[in-house]
Amino acid sequence: MTLTNRTRIIPAMATTDGAGVAVYRSIGTPTLRNYDPFLLLDHISSKNPEEYMAGFPPHPHRGFNTFTYMIDGYMKHRDSMGNTGNLGPGGAQWMKAASGVIHSEMPERKNGLMRGIQLWINLPAANKMDSPEYQEYQSDAFPVITTPDYNIKVLIGSLGDVVSPIVDDITHVYYFDVQVHAGRHFKHLFSTQHNSLLYVYQGSGQLNGQALSEQTLVASGTDTLKVDFIASNQGARFILVSGKPINENIVQHGPFVMNTSEEIRQAIKDFQSNSLVHDHV
Repeated sequence: MTLTNRTRIIPAMATTDGAGVAVYRSIGTPTLRNYDPFLLLDHISSKNPEEYMAGFPPHPHRGFNTFTYMIDGYMKHRDSMGNTGNLGPGGAQWMKAASGVIHSEMPERKNGLMRGIQLWINLPAANKMDSPEYQEYQSDAFPVITTPDYNIKVLIGSLGDVVSPIVDDITHVYYFDVQVHAGRHFKHLFSTQHNSLLYVYQGSGQLNGQALSEQTLVASGTDTLKVDFIASNQGARFILVSGKPINENIVQHGPFVMNTSEEIRQAIKDFQSNSLVHDHV
């Protein structure tokens, strides 16, 4: 992404979520409330069990999709659709909350490095009350493009002829995990019809001549296409994400994201009356 006056470079904000899990948040903060179609980007990265063991006990969602990518560690999933799963290193889940889901995400081990990234992706008004859906894949389900300079794991969408098992046919999200080897070079072009972002979660480097360190987000806007990244001598890992803007009103109240305040009040009422979903959690 060429750095223009529309490009924003945003250090992630340390905060907590769930039952006290330490996260680095870059979308969903006062600095960047949302980035259409993206609503939240949280990064867990800790070797301290006190910062992640409390996990994310049962909680609701309505009106959007979540994509969770585990880099290190294990997370147990249960939801009100009756799904159970165990995300391990390199695995990912796509959950279409839509009309309503209650789910939990709980760590499966008591020590070691826990790293993962969760992205919330908005749904258009026409799809917000669709039936919920769930997909989960282990690491080897995702194709990896390997070159002498970098490796790219294709997590959502496609890159050339390489296609992920997860394809978003609503906001057409592309999501890649890119590892650039020490001192090596990576280039990519995005569609001008999408909002795109790059988030460095390990190492450092230069993006179009601009130094970037860990836990830094670059949000480009639809007028910028070009990614020209050179890794430092420690190498770098980052996610590249792109999605088509929905261009609709966003009204959010915690885990509910709708188009109007009335719809938010209905979501809260449904949750309080136990009619958001049929709860199996």
